[in-house]
Amino acid sequence: MHARKDSLPASILASIRSRKKRLDAAYTETRPRSAGTLIASYNVHKCIGTDRRFDPERTSRVIHEIGADVIALQEADTRFGERTGILDLGRLERETGLIPVPVAGMAKAHGWHGNVVLFKKGLVHDVHQVKLPGLEPRGALVAEIELEKGGVLRIIAAHFGLLRHSRAQQARMLVELINNRHEMPTILLGDLNEWRLGDRSSLNTFQSAFGPLPPAVPSFPAGLPLLALDRIIANRKGIISEVEAHDTPLARIASDHLPIKALIDLEPVPG
Repeated sequence: MHARKDSLPASILASIRSRKKRLDAAYTETRPRSAGTLIASYNVHKCIGTDRRFDPERTSRVIHEIGADVIALQEADTRFGERTGILDLGRLERETGLIPVPVAGMAKAHGWHGNVVLFKKGLVHDVHQVKLPGLEPRGALVAEIELEKGGVLRIIAAHFGLLRHSRAQQARMLVELINNRHEMPTILLGDLNEWRLGDRSSLNTFQSAFGPLPPAVPSFPAGLPLLALDRIIANRKGIISEVEAHDTPLARIASDHLPIKALIDLEPVPG
């Protein structure tokens, strides 16, 4: 008799089996913060939690919990009609020091197609709004930020579509953009909506620009993360530490996605 093979990828099974241990242990937010620049990505789901309540203040508290130096948000604006920002960015800046990367032509919206990049300290040198191809209104926000701790980092904050064909087009477009400007350390982060692996996955497209991708970190659904829809990847080896989910009681209910985060080190890795 043959043993039954697991139907879920080993990384997902390992995440499920170890989750209780992680939740029972003291969480990262109670431990001293490691040195470095903390970067994060968070699909805030228009501030609608898993309890179906619209609660921007709760979303802001999760962002405060994360304590990121740079954070990319997705779905931070209303989607239909005139886009309008949902969060109280003024209060968020007062409480966390995070300020939004300026986006041209967005009178009431926070960002570009729902994408917002916020940072604590540094200088913004360049910002581009990229309309991604596909049937849904999707976009990416590209910002070059001179970090207070040294070095210039290109951030590409993106939210990919739900359709496989659209994701493939969107990935190719961003890789072309990166290949044309490969001289700068670059971080791609956001909700890439890609749960597939193998030849049909849009993630394969990124390997030409980013090399082997970091291990998948399940972030969706927030209550019991099974799918690694959210990603943080870099075009240089050694720039980012191990990516992890920000898995707290508040984060599990504030959105249908958990935030993910990693530390950045722009010091060159010895060859």
